Amino acid sequence: MSELKLTGIKKSYGSTEVMHGIDLDINEGEFVVFVGPSGCGKSTLLRMIAGLESISGGELQINGVKVNDYPPSQRGIAMVFQSYALYPHMTVYDNMAFGMRIAKASKEEIEERVQNAANILQLGPYLDRLPKALSGGQRQRVAIGRAICRDPKVFLFDEPLSNLDAALRVATRIEIAKLKESMPSTTMIYVTHDQVEAMTLADRIVVLSAGYLEQVGSPIELYERPANLFVAQFIGSPAMNIVTATVETAGAKTKVKLAGGGAATVPIKSDKEQKGAKVHLGFRPEDMTVASGKDALVEGVITLVEALGEVTNLYVEVAGSDDPIVAKVPGTYDVKRGDRIALNADADKMHLFNEEGRSFLYL
Repeated sequence: MSELKLTGIKKSYGSTEVMHGIDLDINEGEFVVFVGPSGCGKSTLLRMIAGLESISGGELQINGVKVNDYPPSQRGIAMVFQSYALYPHMTVYDNMAFGMRIAKASKEEIEERVQNAANILQLGPYLDRLPKALSGGQRQRVAIGRAICRDPKVFLFDEPLSNLDAALRVATRIEIAKLKESMPSTTMIYVTHDQVEAMTLADRIVVLSAGYLEQVGSPIELYERPANLFVAQFIGSPAMNIVTATVETAGAKTKVKLAGGGAATVPIKSDKEQKGAKVHLGFRPEDMTVASGKDALVEGVITLVEALGEVTNLYVEVAGSDDPIVAKVPGTYDVKRGDRIALNADADKMHLFNEEGRSFLYL
């Protein structure tokens, strides 16, 4: 059980600063997920919390105590790595018990904690096996069990599912969700590049980009109210469509004209942007529908059809947009590459961003 407070956290390698003053409060019992593209700093931030990387600036507090200079062993933290890091010559039981034996815990305490962790993770039948006799998912559960046995204040997960195949990722993700339910007062911080993991596991998501904190919020908040273009296009798959537009009418509802033709009235007040201002209009693929020409928001030529069964993704080349517009329509749709199509989007679910990429909702 623990609260974490990060104030102005910075990380530099020589003269190169890679983390630029991160401010973040993590409440006791929260499951917080760090997401972002490769190189954004999410693993570096996790390792600074763990004490595996030094903090160049700012302050890290755990339960109100500054721990910048504490070694990892004194922070009350257990970390689960991307690689399982199991001792190949030790049984599952001995791998899980190893840290407690080093700490000179009693045999009774070791037995109780190992059995408890094994019950939580359904590892009871495998306690006498060596790691080589386990599947990848089972090995990762052993690594998680080893962390549970330490009874830490904070669990840190560094992309623990990235080495697993798709089916095992889903199964192990479910195990981690069950683990959180069984330990509701335990604080967990999880790093992933997989937004599905983030959206399904997190109480709150922390979106990072190039060492900066872009937005913090619940999964639904980030999906429905992205603070800027980066978050809007990072959360959601396929990514949000973005087209350039010009404000025609500002006020309680903002009317914009798209660069490639077409217009939209968005129920967002824009008293910060006047007529003629350049803006970005965003709409998600799943909020789009096939339309008739006169009602169309955009029109163009289909360049790719992804028929996935439950949905069909249509990639459409539209005048005035550098990237294809993606429409995610339910079921199967009988079109082919080269066909011309008109598309509309739900105005109530559109997003407006100013020329610098900041959402109108946060201006």
